[in-house]
Amino acid sequence: MRSSKSRSRNKNNRNNNNRPSGNIVNRVFDSSGPEGKVRGTPQQIIDKYNQLARDAQLAGDRVATENFQQHAEHYMRLLSEAQREQEARREEQERQNRERQAERDRERAERQEREASRPAPAAEQPAPVAHDPSEAPQPDVMSMPETSDSSLVETPETQAPPKPRKPRAPRKPRVKPEAETPAQDGGDAPEAAE
Repeated sequence: MRSSKSRSRNKNNRNNNNRPSGNIVNRVFDSSGPEGKVRGTPQQIIDKYNQLARDAQLAGDRVATENFQQHAEHYMRLLSEAQREQEARREEQERQNRERQAERDRERAERQEREASRPAPAAEQPAPVAHDPSEAPQPDVMSMPETSDSSLVETPETQAPPKPRKPRAPRKPRVKPEAETPAQDGGDAPEAAE
């Protein structure tokens, strides 16, 4: 079982690590004020405490008015510090972006300068003349032995018309030899299964 000292030490360490971090402007806080808890973003808490201070002033309670104003002032400081940090981060980002853009512009100018100082080989040579394939030497065509038809590919138009066929004579029925006929005396011939 753990001792109560180590447990309390861990709780203290956890409380120290609960400093607000990240975007404080939009973070939701629980404020324990004199009238109970007030929950909301810093701007909402400021508005609530200012309203409570006006109500206390109308009621004639100067102590409660001052107390609510101090609570509102605390959150105003918290909010203004967060906004200053955001503005500083935004300005730093803009400065870095400007530096990057200036570096890109410098590199682009150097590249253009190098290209301008280097002689372009394509500019010195005359423009190529369009080549006409009909003026090029043509390959020799081999002569093929003359056949009845000089074309290379046979097409239906170049083929001779088909010869008319003689009409077929009707077939005669086939006569089975006697050895193949089944025995009529009911001998060895197998019967068909039904």
